[in-house]
Amino acid sequence: MKIITFTILLLFLTNCSTHSVKLGKRCTKLAADNTYEKSLIWFIDKASLNDFDNKINRENCEKNGDNS
Repeated sequence: MKIITFTILLLFLTNCSTHSVKLGKRCTKLAADNTYEKSLIWFIDKASLNDFDNKINRENCEKNGDNS
């Protein structure tokens, strides 16, 4: 039952009209104070979708030393 609920929730989220949902581990670049953001689910405004992959991606996780 949990799998069905989770699947329906994902389908609902991916059908948002002004936002897109990206799944998978992605990180931001390391900031000046040695902090960064990491998430498995990202909600992106469709207007900035093309720029998203340049700023937030899997390679940044490796550069930041994130092994999890």
